[in-house]
Amino acid sequence: MNKLNLVDVEDFIKKSIWSRFHEKKLQKVSTITLNDVIKRKNPYLFKAKNSKSANDFISAVLSAAISSGEETTFGNFMEEIALFVCEKVYSGRKSGIKGIDLEFESNNNKYIVSIKSGPNWGNSGQIRQMLTNFRTAQKTLQTSGGHRSSNFIFIEGCCYGTDSTPNKGTHQKLCGQEFWSFISGESENLYKDLIEPFGHEAKIQNDKIIDAYNAKLNILTKDFVARFCNSDGEINWNELVEFNSGRKLPRINAE
Repeated sequence: MNKLNLVDVEDFIKKSIWSRFHEKKLQKVSTITLNDVIKRKNPYLFKAKNSKSANDFISAVLSAAISSGEETTFGNFMEEIALFVCEKVYSGRKSGIKGIDLEFESNNNKYIVSIKSGPNWGNSGQIRQMLTNFRTAQKTLQTSGGHRSSNFIFIEGCCYGTDSTPNKGTHQKLCGQEFWSFISGESENLYKDLIEPFGHEAKIQNDKIIDAYNAKLNILTKDFVARFCNSDGEINWNELVEFNSGRKLPRINAE
């Protein structure tokens, strides 16, 4: 085990936060179309919320569309940070086995880790699949990786949050401080130390995104008025619902 150098982690985050998060968000704002935001959102919900202004409607659906993938993108970046930390301390590595994110060894234990964003990441079916992935990984590594004598330990690692019962019987669920301490060789304050570098140039990058968002909002609002508003300026909900939910394939009748 090697001692973690916090400066290395801070530098990795500062150098990567633009390309891994801000740039991806900016690209999404720049490339999203009116069809994208209209097709993916529930028009009945916005009617129930009494949406009447084209600008307000587009602002709501555009914000929802952009933020929908934000947690996934950021979660993927957090996974990269966890891999970076564990590689420095335990020579951990990205797993090539489906559903497994990280593998490393310590004291004759073979750790198989599935990294999640937070503690409430999945439903019962998704958790069952994770357990299946753990068992599959063990079989694969025992037959092809020379780990027959290893003691396999399965870890559900969550980058934030807490869990009051980490021992699940089938595996360990480590969240927040417990997870970061575990993969970093007992660096108890790493979960706090990570927060500052995430703010590197955050205002500059978010100002760029806000400018791009406002420009896109104006373009999409203009397009929306042309396509889905009556001559008196009111939203034509029939046209909107037909575009969103109208039949695109031949009718299927119940027999």
